[in-house]
Parts: sequence; structure tokens; C-alpha cells
Amino acid sequence: MKKILFVFFACLITTVGFGQDITGKWQGVLNVQGSHLRLLFTINKSDSGYVSTMTSMDQNAITVPVKSTSFANDTLQLNVSSINAKYKGQVKNDSAIAGTYTQNGRSFELNLLKGTSEPVAKKRPQEPTKPYPYYSEEVRFTNNKANISLAGTLTLPQKDGVFPVVVLITGSGPQDRNEELMRHKPFLVISDYLTRNGVAVLRYDDRGFGESQGNFQTATTVDFATDVQAAVDYLKTRKEINKKKIGLIGHSEGGIVAPLVASKSKDVAFIVLLAGPGIPGDQLSLLQSGLLAKAVGASEADIKEANTINSKCFEIIKNAKDSAQLKRNLADYLNVAMGEGKDTPQIKGVPVDDTVLALVDQLSSPWMQYFLKYDPAPALQKVTCPVLALNGSKDIQVPAKVDLEGISKALAKGGNKNVTIKELPNLNHLFQECKTCTMDEYAIIEQTFSPLALAEVLNWIVIQTR
Repeated sequence: MKKILFVFFACLITTVGFGQDITGKWQGVLNVQGSHLRLLFTINKSDSGYVSTMTSMDQNAITVPVKSTSFANDTLQLNVSSINAKYKGQVKNDSAIAGTYTQNGRSFELNLLKGTSEPVAKKRPQEPTKPYPYYSEEVRFTNNKANISLAGTLTLPQKDGVFPVVVLITGSGPQDRNEELMRHKPFLVISDYLTRNGVAVLRYDDRGFGESQGNFQTATTVDFATDVQAAVDYLKTRKEINKKKIGLIGHSEGGIVAPLVASKSKDVAFIVLLAGPGIPGDQLSLLQSGLLAKAVGASEADIKEANTINSKCFEIIKNAKDSAQLKRNLADYLNVAMGEGKDTPQIKGVPVDDTVLALVDQLSSPWMQYFLKYDPAPALQKVTCPVLALNGSKDIQVPAKVDLEGISKALAKGGNKNVTIKELPNLNHLFQECKTCTMDEYAIIEQTFSPLALAEVLNWIVIQTR
């Protein structure tokens, strides 16, 4: 059951190889359900053997460590345990390897050639190019509560004037001000569209990322909410901003942050939730993991087993009294559930291998503990400003129907009557028009953000800011 993985993790362990020189960069193209993804393996010699990494060239150049690298009898074997992947290939000559890539039980032909090429430039027709027909300024503002400075970009329809404004709030994981993913820049596209149509936009790098200060790894959703409030406070100091028309647009986890801020601040005039979670984190995680597993071909039996293990882990987290005990309990349970042996490293007497250790670290992180325990309903019930909630019907990360139902019920219970909720057809989690609608397709689609979704957001904001 090592297919139930939550994060990439760093662990370099090498084994000794023999024969010809295998060091260098090796690149091949993986064909997955019609999508072509380039993988780059970088192999270096170490005192004890080899140290390697794997880079997904077409997925924002994400690099993960290879746990073990062996080369014997002209056979190269790479174990990328953090993503449950392996590669085995036969070296044909000094510049070619014929082999098989396996991940989560599925195998694909992957032939490697020595050397690299620069990532193919993806067509992103919506991405604006300079000079922009509006005013753009690099800004910094301070979160006094966290004592950190955050860096961002403020765009105004004109340099002079007074305008309504929105703050863009990124999804989970460290993100830059453009929320860049797989060479898509959705926040740049949204900002450009809104600013061209009379709405100012502030977007900024997450704390501890890009040019912003702070520690992202120790932060929770509550901490990110204080960053947003700091952004709102900064906008109130700008003469170009209509202080009564400051709104928030949150994507994914940003759709949790926006109601948190709006429920406590009278300065927020409206909020837009783009695939913002409307059900408790543990429930959403189970739905999400099941849909993602199904999308990559996992069997119903494997999905059921994964949900059982995940549910138990979530229960352990919700009942934990302290971090040390939580790690021990998680390691103890996962060690048994995943059938690990006893000749492995230990956490306070509990033997764990690298995969279990990665799961324990991820599940016990401050962010994950908070997210799994968090129910967005109470904050939504306290939101009194106008709300627009949009989800794509093909979203497999935040399923539209159950999500929008949760948001709708919470807002209604709180008595908020200025609510617009829409499920947009054939859009994925990034609000792209999709075909397979799997996560693998994000990079392949040229569209960054559906024009239909952009128009929905703009038209609604125009009504709220009249």
C-alpha cells in the first residue's frame, strides 16, 4: 500500500554499481494516457556509489530525490520511493537506455537518452506580455502580527484614480504571486483580466517563498489568514483604493482563508471562492484521495484499503494530545498497516522505513493537523458580505457538488442572502476546460483559466462594486 503517499520527501541512499560510466543526465518521454511528460534523471558518483535525482520537466520542473541507484551487469535500477516509482533499464550503449518506468503498480515504456534539452516552451495564449495597458507596481507590506514583510504586485486600471480592488489568495503549498503551476500563471491571467476591466488587484508571494519573508513550513491556514489581513490593511493606506470596495478571491485553500478573514473583518466587502473547500478537511481528503486514485487507474479494492488507512490516520491526528505522541502513534499504526519489517529506523522505539517516516512527517505537520481538523462551516456562517462560490464540474481535487452544497448550507445557516453559487461545466480544479480532466492534463492544456469563469467573476464583482 505504498501508493498511499502524501508528499515528496528527501532521502538519499545509494548502492554500489559496477561497469561503464553511468553518471550524467538522462532524459526520456513518458506517455501517460495521451499526455507526454519528460523525465530527467541526474546521476552523480559518490564515495559509496551513486546519488541521483528525478525531475519532471513538464510539471514545473519538480525534482525529487532517488532513494537508491544501482548499476550492475549493464542494468540501471532507480528507486524513487517518495512517489512509489521505479525505473529499470538496460544500457544499450554510452548514450541510450531501454527500460520500464513503474509507478503505483502501473508500468510504462521509458527509453532514456544521455544529455538534456531545455523544457519545451508551452503555449500559454492567455498570458499577458508587457507593456501592459494599465499601471503595475511592485510593493511590500508588513504583517505586524508575524513580524514579516510580504512582497507582491499591485495593478491599477490607471495610475491615478480610485478603484475597487481584490486580493488574490493562493492554494495549498508554497506559491508565488502568480500561483504558477506547470508553467501556468493563473493569478497573472486573472489579475490582467480584472485590471483591464476596471478592478485593481493585489497578488503576493506566500510567506517564506519568492521575495516574501517568513517560514512557510511552520505556518497553518490561520497564519495565512493574517497575511491576507495585512494585505487588506495595506490597501487601506493607498489613495487609489476605494476602501469600501476591498474584496478577496481565494483559490482552493485560499477559499478557506477568505471566509476566515471576512468573518472577522469589516473591511472585506465581498469574497469569491474558487474551488474553496466547504466540508471538513478530513472528509475532503478522503474524497480527494479516492478520486485521484481512480483517475490513475487504481482498483476499487485498493481505494477502499487506502481510505481505511487514511481514515484511521485522521482519527489518530484528531485525538492526539501532543506532537511526540502523535508521531509515535502514527508510526506504530502505519508500520503495521503497510506491513513493514522490524529491521528499520525507529521513532521512539517504533520501527519505520523511509516511506512510513515520510507519511508521519507529512501527517504530523502543523498545516496538515490544522487542515484535517478544520471545518469551514463555522467561519462561513459568520460571513455577512456577498459571496460568489464557483467550482468546476470536473474537479477531482475539490468535488463540486458536495463542496458547493457545504458552502451553501453554511452561508444559509448564517443568514447570508447575498450568495451566488455556480457549478461551471467541464472545468477542472484550475478552471481549465478539460478532456481527461486528470491532474496529468493540467500541463498539457494550453488554456490557463476559462474565459467563462473569468467573465463570471468579473460580472459578479461589477455588480457588488457599483
